[in-house]
Amino acid sequence: MGAASPQAPAWLVYDGAPPEPDGGATVPGSDGGPQSGGRVLPGGGVLPGGGVLPGGVLMSGTRARTRAGLHEALAGALALPGWYGRNWDALADALADRLDVGPLTVVVADAADLLADEPPAQLGTLLDVLGAVAAGGHETLRVVLRDHPDRLSALRDRVAAVLGRRVGTPPSAG
Repeated sequence: MGAASPQAPAWLVYDGAPPEPDGGATVPGSDGGPQSGGRVLPGGGVLPGGGVLPGGVLMSGTRARTRAGLHEALAGALALPGWYGRNWDALADALADRLDVGPLTVVVADAADLLADEPPAQLGTLLDVLGAVAAGGHETLRVVLRDHPDRLSALRDRVAAVLGRRVGTPPSAG
């Protein structure tokens, strides 16, 4: 077919900066400007340098190599409610509820490890859920996939492989 590689959706950002020694994360555009940077602090808040990252959270892609690990990592990083069932539908509901409160930026450190031990369809389903939540949220959802530049290329390829037919549409019932 020869189609061009799909573009990442607006809510998905790649960041190839190496991690900071204190565990912070640099996020392009975190203060609202397209080229600016800031630091994500667990729980969000005011960033050094004056930028604000409302609802900014940092989660480990290494802890999210499997679907079960992903749900545990998200539950911990986002302090998801007790009713969160650790499945795709519950994730969509919990994120939608969270976006009713305010904007959310999730920075995934070591993002190349994200769902790396699962079939590619699981990454596609995660992107489907995030895309549907981003499209329907009252506030902005942003996901920053952050890793060392040497690993980011493989991650971009994995994401591009599932983007073309999937992202931004709700998972099919079937």
